[in-house]
Amino acid sequence: MFDFLAGVTFLDILPFIAVGFAAQMVDGALGMAFGVISQTLLVSLLGVPPASASASVHLVEVFTTGTSGLSHIWHRNIDWALFRRLAPFGIVGGVAGAYLLSSIDASAARPFVMLYLTGIGVYLLVKAIRMARPAVADPQFTRPLAVVGGFLDAAGGGGWGPVVTSNLLVQGSDPRTTIGTVNTTEFLLTLSISITFIATLGFAAFTVATLGLIIGGMMAAPLGAVMVRRIRPRALLFAVAIVLIATSLFSIARAWGLI
Repeated sequence: MFDFLAGVTFLDILPFIAVGFAAQMVDGALGMAFGVISQTLLVSLLGVPPASASASVHLVEVFTTGTSGLSHIWHRNIDWALFRRLAPFGIVGGVAGAYLLSSIDASAARPFVMLYLTGIGVYLLVKAIRMARPAVADPQFTRPLAVVGGFLDAAGGGGWGPVVTSNLLVQGSDPRTTIGTVNTTEFLLTLSISITFIATLGFAAFTVATLGLIIGGMMAAPLGAVMVRRIRPRALLFAVAIVLIATSLFSIARAWGLI
């Protein structure tokens, strides 16, 4: 079933452990970037097909988001009312995106999504600089946002965190509970997407990187919840903006063949 593990040594998976650890540290603390970092490695450096890379990343995220979610629950970083609004609609979008990517290459729209997220990142950066303490409000535009975020996450190989976290913060949602809630909801999303990929592509879609990313990601997952609880809201908002701008611009440059 997992034939790609035959003959694999620890040295073969060590680089992926390091990548999984680093990516999950960022994702757990800021609510985004695991998919972007790991997907970039699989597609750009290893030449893994987009569907297989997305399948591997989402299988890894079942483990990392589950561990991260439990840690966020333990540290009380969850807004359960927001969780109930995001989870079912994110699953619908994710399953639709996974099914589409299994049939066609849906990555053509990715540069335009990244341009949009770059603009959101700039807005959040200005907001973090100008405000001594971000104003907190209950976000209203959540269900359609969850559908779009789930769809883009599956079809584009990482989009739930950047799309959902950033847009909730724009609406004034509390940074700490937003990051914790989005991370925890992502467990149900990635589980649904992984089941869809397995049903359509089989276990052959997964690569040797999968095991290393799982180990590294699970090692780092509990630490993110601790960080997000201790960092001030303004600093969280600033960090989210920087990561969002950097990863979006990198994805645009890669898509347009500039790097």
